[in-house]
Amino acid sequence: MKAAILFETGQPLKIVDGIALPELTTGQVQVKILYSGLCHSQLMEVSGGRGEDKYLPHLLGHEGVGIVESVGEGVSKVQPGDKVVIGWLKGDGLDAPGGKYPHDGYLINSGSATTLSEKSIVAENRVVKLPADFPEKIAILFGCALPTGMGIVFNELKPESEKHIAIFGMGGIGMSALLAAKLFSPTKLIAVDVSPQKLEIAKQLGATHTIDASSCDPVSEIIKLTNNIGVDYSIEAGGTTRTIEQAFESVKDNGGQCIFASHPRAEEKIALEPHAFHRGKSIRGSWGGGSKPDVDIPKFIKLYQNNEVDLEALLSRVYRLDEVNEALEDLKNKKIIRAVIEIAS
Repeated sequence: MKAAILFETGQPLKIVDGIALPELTTGQVQVKILYSGLCHSQLMEVSGGRGEDKYLPHLLGHEGVGIVESVGEGVSKVQPGDKVVIGWLKGDGLDAPGGKYPHDGYLINSGSATTLSEKSIVAENRVVKLPADFPEKIAILFGCALPTGMGIVFNELKPESEKHIAIFGMGGIGMSALLAAKLFSPTKLIAVDVSPQKLEIAKQLGATHTIDASSCDPVSEIIKLTNNIGVDYSIEAGGTTRTIEQAFESVKDNGGQCIFASHPRAEEKIALEPHAFHRGKSIRGSWGGGSKPDVDIPKFIKLYQNNEVDLEALLSRVYRLDEVNEALEDLKNKKIIRAVIEIAS
């Protein structure tokens, strides 16, 4: 098979062909990958933002869609021919390691869910079966962006209706959160980003107000929009310590809640005003939106099938596998919401 491999952090991925596939072991599933997505996590891994990488060289990608080719011992959740979404969150089924792929005398490592390769050996509990006619490009979103973004709203925030909600960062997770938040009929749904193009899409998807954080202080603007009170809820998906701080600063005293999804570089810290906690503000991080893939993905699929959420707008551009470094650069420079990497033509 052919795959995009990380050999050294801080360097571009290398496209390697002729990689052999090992025999499946208990709990493993071999999938022919059709499409993969990219998110901020891959940028962190490639740049070394997660700290020392002890598994080089290794495969990347944790959201994708493909067709099951074969299954290892003990696998009962899927069978050959099934269309599946691959994601990083653990669901039902056996928890197995990823494959170790031999090539030119060395092994290429892999986590339990990887997607930037023509074929991938993944754990049973990292796949969820899709309807046979479900569109593959849309399906990649169910591997990470939707479970995290929509999960934050449905599973963790659970907002009351007619409240004020601010979302920082209009990438795949932020847009997914916006789509979910709109379903709770907020009085004000405020989108914050530095990209005018993303803010325009956010407005089309239901944002009542947009704030370009490159030209103003978003916290001050949010305070003004809410009669000097602040929002009831904020969701952060901007990817920096400053956006986490701003999201927290933007919620009201006496019950304002902030949930952040992004993970800045390993060495960075957030700074928050201690007294704000005494005044009744709260903040917490989210691990994949608290989603349970086998329970929540079918719910999100129904929302799409019932035309309650517009997911096409989240997919920015289709790249070939050998254009993956260009896609990563576009993601880094905030030119796109979610890249689609076409693996199988």
